[in-house]
Parts: sequence; structure tokens; C-alpha cells
Amino acid sequence: MSPVLADRMMREGRLPNLSKLRDTGTFCSLRSTVPSASPVAWSTFQTGTNPGKHNIFDFLRRNPRTYGIDLSSAVVRPPRRVLRLGKYRIPMGRPCVSLLRKSQPFWKVLGEHGIFSIVLRVPITFPPEKFRGVILSGMCVPDLRGSQGSFTCFTTDALGDAEHTGGMRIVVVRDGDEIRSSLPGPPNAVNPSAGVLEAPLSITLHEAAGTAVLRLGGQKLELKLRTYSPWVRLRFHAAPGVNVSGICRFYLSEISPQFRLYVTPINIDPDRPALPISHPFTYASYLAKAFGPYATLGLAEDTWALNEHVIDHDAFIEQAYALHEERETMFFDALEKVDRGLVACVFDITDRASHIFWRFTREAEAAGAPPGDGTYDHTLEEVYERVDEMIGHVRSKLRDDDVLIVMSDHGFGTFHRCVNLNAWLKAHGFLVLKDDADTCGAYFANVDWSRTRAYAVGLGGIFINQAGREARGIVAEGEEKTAVKQAIADGLTGLTDQEKGRTAINRVLDGMEFYKGPYADNGPDLIVGFADGYRTSWDSVIGKCDSVVIEDNKKAWSGDHCVDPDIVPGVLFCNRRINRDRPGIVDIAPTVLDLFGVPVPKYMDGEPLLRVEEQGGGPAGGREEN
Repeated sequence: MSPVLADRMMREGRLPNLSKLRDTGTFCSLRSTVPSASPVAWSTFQTGTNPGKHNIFDFLRRNPRTYGIDLSSAVVRPPRRVLRLGKYRIPMGRPCVSLLRKSQPFWKVLGEHGIFSIVLRVPITFPPEKFRGVILSGMCVPDLRGSQGSFTCFTTDALGDAEHTGGMRIVVVRDGDEIRSSLPGPPNAVNPSAGVLEAPLSITLHEAAGTAVLRLGGQKLELKLRTYSPWVRLRFHAAPGVNVSGICRFYLSEISPQFRLYVTPINIDPDRPALPISHPFTYASYLAKAFGPYATLGLAEDTWALNEHVIDHDAFIEQAYALHEERETMFFDALEKVDRGLVACVFDITDRASHIFWRFTREAEAAGAPPGDGTYDHTLEEVYERVDEMIGHVRSKLRDDDVLIVMSDHGFGTFHRCVNLNAWLKAHGFLVLKDDADTCGAYFANVDWSRTRAYAVGLGGIFINQAGREARGIVAEGEEKTAVKQAIADGLTGLTDQEKGRTAINRVLDGMEFYKGPYADNGPDLIVGFADGYRTSWDSVIGKCDSVVIEDNKKAWSGDHCVDPDIVPGVLFCNRRINRDRPGIVDIAPTVLDLFGVPVPKYMDGEPLLRVEEQGGGPAGGREEN
């Protein structure tokens, strides 16, 4: 949520419940992290520490031994033991999942002091840790295929794009009114040589009625044109007695002249989880039994399907609202069940809608975003109004001594121009290709590391190819590294987009100034602070580059926050007045602990924003003593 947009809408009288929080308590900007990327900021929210202590610096992490790129938050490995029966390898137990975020979330500290918490969909909580409470994991929970969200599109259009970045396209042949195919599922862990598991399906089209009948795994479901199906449970048969369960929804986009059926990413079935997505393990199942199937994928709003033109803007926002309703139901159930303790829930809809619809706002137009046709000019504002209604419902349930904090991990800006940092590094001699290569290739495939001094990974991080740290590092730590960093920072700061006549990069930040702690060396050496309108290019994120440094962003994902953190603070609303200027997301964890009278651990970097006075007059919590 953006403080700029929230402030404008409050001044216009369109957010009455947030306005009441402002008038009776607090409304201000909330400093994010460096970088202002969601995994980083939410990890700081949980732990009250800087990234050097919690070890999350981006969505992605680079492996200095291999120069490979992996997800930053968790590692999933096969079960340690398997039973071999002929061609089958029967797992003896569940996959091993390790959380890469370090330090401790504040709800675990609360639990150690006897305080119960319900935590819903906070990012970077997969796999969930044990504590005195219950938790449902959020962002970075994978789908059943092991990806961060892989859709499927069945179509008769053989001339369309052959590949999709965020999913797969399956060309089908129509036999009269019948279509037969299979829905690909997860890899076959029991019999790896068999490839992926599949669920056969058949579709009967009723063109005149604008409907179709889907038959899948013994289920029969009527699909209506441009209407989402309910959640459908899938069973993938891996071996005798071994099945893997998932859920998905279907959306019949088109029947004629081309057939097109969109399938959401296959979510882990909350009633039969293939991976641990909640603590206790049965909590996910409890929610499913109480309220029905629900999305478990961390990034369930399918922005990639929209990016790849598999669904349109209307289908996307309909999906986002449906997911929001699921989370509202869980949240209000939690409020009813906790008499004394903590309820924390992350609602993703403002973030996902901003990524898609920010470019249609007045604020984006002022930053140089191309104007739309007016269709979606108010869509994001309507999302804010919907969230405001929910907050009104929450306020109606508050008791006199309850504290309500409404906050976001960052704000938003427009993203209509891409900057390929690896292309810039190549053009200026910091990144060197093999002699026979013209482009980097994906994941730095064509990079000559023996001559490369720096490379970019993720959404704005630059790493020095440091001797003794990277496997083929050539830059000596100390004066040489400092000189390389300074040369890159000097070259990128104030970088001009010649085509648009605008500044693309405000500043370049030194990781050493922001990362303090045992994991600081895992973070980027430099962090690029883009100007509004600019962001790292899609190719540069995964180590690709050619000769183009700045180009148009042509994807629907056209709002972003991985820019200069100073221009995208989050929001902070509270029904109490805070006692500090320029609060940051790092202050939320110590604030919550202090509210419960729990001493703030000395490793936390933040400070309490509210001082709760005991009857005797002193602060309730305070700092732990050495």
C-alpha cells in the first residue's frame, strides 16, 4: 500500500476507516528495507533485524561457488530415506524443507513468554517454524510442481507463442465438440524415469450455450465462459497406493474461433499437504475443513498468466478478489478465537493489484507512464476502498485495550522502462563474455569469470567477483574491491535514459553501510536505487544480457517497488499514537513485544514505537539486559 495514494484518497473522503485511524491514532510513512523487496522487508518485519542478521537480501540468491541462482527463502530436498521396490523409490517420510531466513520471528519470542499467536500468510515463513501458536505460510510457498506459480493454458491456437515464462502452453486438437488432453502435475518422485505425473482430462464443448463440460479424475464439472470454476481437487497417481493431491481452478477464456482454457497453478492441497505449509501440520487441514479449499501458493494471484496474455485484466482482478475473500474469512475466524494474544495476517491484494494497475493512476502518469484508455483508471482505488471496508469491520470488533496496526512493507512506483544492469556492466568492461559469445545467456552461461569483475543478480543487487569468496573471483578484497565498487557506483549514479531524457538511477548504495551481522557477506556489494519509472530488466534478474541497456517494459506487471527505497516507503496506521519520527518496518517486531510486556531481545535493530505504561509507571517491556 502506498502512503501517497492512501493520503490522496483519504483527502478525497474515500477511505473513512483508515481516516479514523489517522485522526485518533497514527498515519505516517514506514521506512522499508534496502532493498525494498518483499522477502527482505517481511523478514525484517518478523525479526526486527537488518538483512545481515536474517540472511534474506532478495527473492533470489547467488551461489558464489557455482554462480548459480536459487530461491532465497527455502530449500526443498527429497526425503533422506527411500524404499526401493523394483522401478519404484518409495519415500520414507516427507521432503526435507529448510528455511534460509535466520534469526527469530517475534511471535516465537512471544510464545516463549506464554503468549499465543495466530499468524496468517506472512511472507518467508515456509517451512513454518514451531512456536506457541498456529501459522499458515505465505509468499514463497511453492505450487505442486515445485515452482513459484506455473499456470497451464490449453489452446487450439498452434500459431501462438510456443513458450511462456511463467507456465506452459499445451496445443490441443478439437475433434468436433470433443477435446482430450492431460494436465501435467509434479515430477514423479517415486519413478523418476517416468517424467511428470499427469491427470487425463476430456472436454465437451457446447458452443451455443457458451459452456463446456470438463471430465477429470472421475469428476464432472460444467465450465461457463469467462467464469472461474470452484477449486477442483486433483489426484496424481505415482505408484500403487501412492497419490499426490493438489487443487486448481479452471477459467474458460474462449470457445470459438479458438479454444482457450486457463488452469491456475496447481496449489498444494491444504487438506492433504504434500509439504509442510502450516504449524501445526493439521492447521492447514482445519482451515480447509472449516471453510473449504483455498489457495496455498505464496504468489497465488497469477500475474504471470496476465503478463503472457493467457488471462486478461478482468480475469486477474476477479481472481485477486476471490483470494482476498478467502483470507478475510481466515482472519476473522482467527479474531474470534484469540481472546488474549496476537493475530497477524498479510493481505496481498493491494500489492498484486498495484503491480498491475498502478500505471493507470494519476501518480504513475506524473512519473511518465503511458496513459491507458480509461478502463482501469479506478481499479486500484477500488481495491483500496475494499480494504478500507475490511478495516472498518476489524475496528468494530476492537475492545478498548486492543491495539490495531495496519502497515505495508513498501509503497509503489511505476515501472515502464527496464534497465539491464548486466548489459551496462558488460558495456563498461566489468562483465566480460567468452570470446565466441554475443550475449550472457541465461544464468551467466557465456560469462568469462576469469576476466569479470562484477555481475548483477536479482532485483538490483551487484556482486563483486571477489577472490576467495566467489569460486573464480579475481578482485582482491580491500582497496581493489573498494575501487571497483566506487567506479560502478560513479558510473550508474544519475544514469540517463537518453531516449526519454529522464534519470534512470538516483543512487547506488553500499551494502557494507546497511548490512551488519553474521550473514552480511551473503548480500550484494552494491544495491541500485532506481528512479520512479525504472527497474531492473526481466533478463538481468537471471543473469541475461545483450547490448541493450534500457528498453520499454512491455509486460502487464508495470508497477514496482524495487527502486530507491526512499521513494517507496510503506504505510503505518495505528489506533494509538507512536512516539518516534521516521518509523521503519524494523521497529514493528520490538513494538509488538513491548506491547505485551516482553523484553526486546538485544539483537533486534528496531525500537518500540509505542510505550505502554504499567500501573507503576514504567515501560512494560524494555530492552533485555546484557
